[in-house]
Amino acid sequence: GSSGSEDEAGPSTAAAAAAAQKREERLRKFRELHMKRNEARKLNHQEVVEEDKRLKLPANWEAKKARLEWELKVEEKKKECAARGEDYERVKLLEISAEDAERWERKKKRKNPDLGFSDYAAAQLRQYQRLTRQIKPDLEQYEKLKAQYGEALYPTSDSLLHGSHVPSKEGVDRMVADLEKQIEKREKYSRRRPYNDDADIDYINERNAKFNKKAERFYGKYTAEIKQNLERGTAV
Repeated sequence: GSSGSEDEAGPSTAAAAAAAQKREERLRKFRELHMKRNEARKLNHQEVVEEDKRLKLPANWEAKKARLEWELKVEEKKKECAARGEDYERVKLLEISAEDAERWERKKKRKNPDLGFSDYAAAQLRQYQRLTRQIKPDLEQYEKLKAQYGEALYPTSDSLLHGSHVPSKEGVDRMVADLEKQIEKREKYSRRRPYNDDADIDYINERNAKFNKKAERFYGKYTAEIKQNLERGTAV
């Protein structure tokens, strides 16, 4: 009887141990899933906070940040060169490749491109900017005038300016040279050809007219006979 009870207890104990092991495995997986869920929730919250910060920043924040980082690097490089007793501009030029230098030169030329005539205000502004870039202040002459006229050099609303200023010969020569350059440049402009009412109309719009003129210039001598035959009605 005792051996029978021991045999019955053996399988039940093994089943209970197996059940306990499965329960422990499930609890472990549950704890892992719970930790992963908390971690994902935390990461999502951080991402939402970061996105909210990015949305509140100015539109050009990234460009400003890159600019500030570049300026900090330049300052550090200048300090390093000063500590070694080297010229920063010379070191910077030595580090620039030929391709970068060529690209910067092209970019510099495109910095103020001539976009043609848009309106008279824009043309006047470009003319003013061109003239002011050519002006090189004479500091020595300025100091002489300042010593000569004192406070009268800076006019106010009560100052009488008419007849009080005589331009220098160099200034007059510079103005004359600039006017002569403007006249020479203006003479190079091609004027718009006047419209000829008697000319044959072989176009449907102005763009088509330009295309026909270009085609006539290149292929007119080859198609002249065909065109004459078509006009006479004798074309084959």
